[in-house]
Amino acid sequence: MRVIKKHRWKFLIGIVIVAAIISIFLAFGPPKLMARTESPLFCSSCHVMQGQFEAWFNVGAHRSIRCVDCHLPHDNLALYYLWKSIDGMKDVVVFHSGHTPEYIQVSERGQRFVRDNCVRCHSERVQMIDQERNCWDCHRFLQHQLAGVRMVN
Repeated sequence: MRVIKKHRWKFLIGIVIVAAIISIFLAFGPPKLMARTESPLFCSSCHVMQGQFEAWFNVGAHRSIRCVDCHLPHDNLALYYLWKSIDGMKDVVVFHSGHTPEYIQVSERGQRFVRDNCVRCHSERVQMIDQERNCWDCHRFLQHQLAGVRMVN
């Protein structure tokens, strides 16, 4: 009886290890897949994002940073990957279901991420101002649709 229990534990540990390896692979995919999905070219691969990509690429100093640098939380790595997965899958479903809105707008949650990232990158410049205010209320050209590029979906 003890021999069976001993083998059962080995079997269960083996299953847990295999499940962990499969989960890590599924979470991070083949090599360089994560890095590829964080590039602006990947974000613009949906034709509905082409206008946002053009606005980012052609206007201002922010063209040296990636979409994920502004649009995802950076205070916690687990939250970063959680929201990257949620937003990415939502975007895939919306795009492939044909229910893409005429004007793409960032959600309230996404606005908080963008504002927090503005403060994170420009902390020295904004330390004396109201950090609860949306940066793009004054810096209007940070908004993709106002960056001088015609947005057509």
